[in-house]
Amino acid sequence: MTAEITPQQLIVWRVLQRAQVQITRSLEVALISRHDLAPAAYDVLARLSESPGRRLRMNDLADRVLLSRSGLTRLIDRLQRDGLVEREACPSDARGLYAVLTAAGEARLSEATPTYLRAVHGRFLGPLDDEELRQCAATLVKLFPLASD
Repeated sequence: MTAEITPQQLIVWRVLQRAQVQITRSLEVALISRHDLAPAAYDVLARLSESPGRRLRMNDLADRVLLSRSGLTRLIDRLQRDGLVEREACPSDARGLYAVLTAAGEARLSEATPTYLRAVHGRFLGPLDDEELRQCAATLVKLFPLASD
């Protein structure tokens, strides 16, 4: 059975795709050019900084940053080479690993955060008034409920 999509629904879908690509591109240009940090790397550093002990198990981190396990492993390899994160063994699970934010990673995140926020605000949030933000948030949360991190 195929679902029927109305012309209005198709427009909404295409605008959502376009918005995601344009916001991501804006973030990439700003973060890479100013901080040599890809948006996915910024997201990893931010999630680690928000976590107790500035650490997360690799599986939990992959879920939070919406990367595959192998994609996260490759990204953590690069961040570790740059001294921004470390890996630590999990004492309760011999196979488990933690990703841990280093002082250098925290510093890079602090430097990049204003750039990140300016890009998000300029490309998405800034043009919306308070009521539009409320409606947008309600609609997006209805479609994509927030996971409890």
